[in-house]
Amino acid sequence: MTWLLGLMLSCSGASGQGKAAAKRAAPDPAPVKSFGSKSAPITMEVFSDFQCPACRVLFLDTIRPVMQNYVSAGKVYFVHRDMPLPVHPYSREAARYANAAAKLGKLEQVAEALYARQDLWSANGNVDAVVALVLTPAEMVKVRQYVRSGQLDAGIDKDVALANSQLVRSTPTIMLTHKGQVFPIVGVVSYPILRQFLEEQLRK
Repeated sequence: MTWLLGLMLSCSGASGQGKAAAKRAAPDPAPVKSFGSKSAPITMEVFSDFQCPACRVLFLDTIRPVMQNYVSAGKVYFVHRDMPLPVHPYSREAARYANAAAKLGKLEQVAEALYARQDLWSANGNVDAVVALVLTPAEMVKVRQYVRSGQLDAGIDKDVALANSQLVRSTPTIMLTHKGQVFPIVGVVSYPILRQFLEEQLRK
C-alpha cells in the first residue's frame, strides 16, 4: 500500500509573513501547542489554517478521534503548526486567538470552536465572538491582551518558516514521524485510513 497520501481536499497559497513584534513585555507563558507524551512512538505534526475548509474537515472528522484514541493513550505525540494562508483574510487573526488561548492551555477548546463555527467568523471576521463562546470572561481578558500585544505573530511566522523549510505548500498537511522516517500526508485523510496506517507503524 502506498502511503504518500496526496489526498483530495486542501487549500493552497503562499504563506505570508506577519509584522514582527514591535515591543517586548514581561515573560509570560509560552503557547502550549502540543498534546500527549514526547516519548510517544509516533509524532504527528499538522500544518493547518483555521479558515481552510479542508482543515475543518480533518480536525472534526480525523484529528478529534486521533486525540481521543492515540494521543491520550501515549501512542501519538500531536503538534499543532499554524500555516495561515493569504487567500484567507481572517486566518491569521484566528491563529493569533488560538495562540493566545494556547498560553492559557486552552488551544484544543478554541480550535474546536473555530473549526465548528468556521462559516460564521469567516463571513464577518469576528473571531473574538466565537472564541468568547468557549472561554470564561476572565480568560477572554487575557486572550485579548495577548492578541493586542502584537507578540504572537513571531510564533506563527516560526511555524510558517518551518512549513516552507519542509516544502509544505497547502493545508492541511500532516507530517508523521516514526523511527526517524517521515511520512507526509497532504490533504484530508479519513480517520479509518489514518488509523490503519498508525496501527501498521505501531506494529513495526
